[in-house]
Amino acid sequence: MNFLELQNKILITEIKNDINLENTLECGQCFRWKKINNKYHGIANNENITVYKKNKDLIIENSNINNVKNFWVNYFDLNLDYTKIKKYLSNTNTYLLQAYESCPDIHILNQEPWETLCSFIISQNNNIPRIKKIISKLCENFGYKLSNNNFSFPDYKIMSQLKKKDLEIIKSGFRTRYILNTAEKISTGEINLEEIKNMEINQARKKLVTLNGVGPKISECVLLYSYHKLEAFPMDIWMKKVVDKLIANKDIKIFGKYAGIAQQYLYYYIRKNKHILEL
Repeated sequence: MNFLELQNKILITEIKNDINLENTLECGQCFRWKKINNKYHGIANNENITVYKKNKDLIIENSNINNVKNFWVNYFDLNLDYTKIKKYLSNTNTYLLQAYESCPDIHILNQEPWETLCSFIISQNNNIPRIKKIISKLCENFGYKLSNNNFSFPDYKIMSQLKKKDLEIIKSGFRTRYILNTAEKISTGEINLEEIKNMEINQARKKLVTLNGVGPKISECVLLYSYHKLEAFPMDIWMKKVVDKLIANKDIKIFGKYAGIAQQYLYYYIRKNKHILEL
């Protein structure tokens, strides 16, 4: 992997593991990216960037070479050998092979734990456009201003000082009390997000579900999308149907230590090809 700085652009070349930005950023694992004219505009690490592909090269605008090397390479998971993982999973499930062909080169993002946790609390009984709208309002009202009239994700310390009435403006409904309660527990140290990173996965699961409003599905999302515990397997209504109808003996253990990657491919593939569940 090589880096070339050109004016306001950083080119990342010779990436061993190709990434499909559309499949990666629109497969349901993140909510702060927007596609405009074949480029993705998004915010992470308090940086508002534009990212796009040119042939096999990845181009990042509005950042600098140090941030690209130290943050964005990890965020987009460019160092993990996805080719090796694909081979590992290739004989596990016919539909997974179809998903690989239909929705190639999905990477699991490395997102900030608090933002991921809060975002998936907001995702409960919700659809993606509305999730994005609530998160956008949350950031506009309680984050701080970045470039191009964008806003950071609000810190849990700020959120812990708010009341239900303060959040009426974002229209998060019943999720409001869960957001505030979670922010308070993290702020007081009752839940230490850094400690969870180093926990064995079952211990981490048990810790996360002690939070009000956090059940197995949300905890698996947090473990996969922010802690990069690739054996985590988020199970929503779609994935329950997939497991029931498309996986032999309903046994997700066949995917082993890369179950989360298999899940992400199957989830996105089935959402785009709903008719398969009706066959």
